[in-house]
Amino acid sequence: MSGPSDDSLHPLCNSGDLQNGGRAVSFDVVYGGQTCRAFAVRYLGQAHAYLNRCAHVAMEMDWQPDRFFDDTGRWLLCATHGATYAPDTGACSGGPCRGGLVKIELLEQGGVVHWRSQYNLQPLAF
Repeated sequence: MSGPSDDSLHPLCNSGDLQNGGRAVSFDVVYGGQTCRAFAVRYLGQAHAYLNRCAHVAMEMDWQPDRFFDDTGRWLLCATHGATYAPDTGACSGGPCRGGLVKIELLEQGGVVHWRSQYNLQPLAF
């Protein structure tokens, strides 16, 4: 038995693809009926994922593709206006942001990171 059979779980990447404070793995989701980019990162050993949408102005945050951490590896940074967020909660920690990032639940098992869909968060239909 490889774990719970849960059709709300979607394989995202191998666990080794996410390094502490390193590059994100980006993916597409449908959030509230709109196609959005999302990203997963690893911080202090734990994988976390969020919509790639700054809480200040709804625009993508990465300063280079799949680069969200600041130079210290301690904060997620919005490249446009400098808002910073806690990588483990998505809470605004500085700069111009109203509220925090929209968190996407992850489950890591068997060397694979999965994301969990919810009523307002679905995979893209191909």
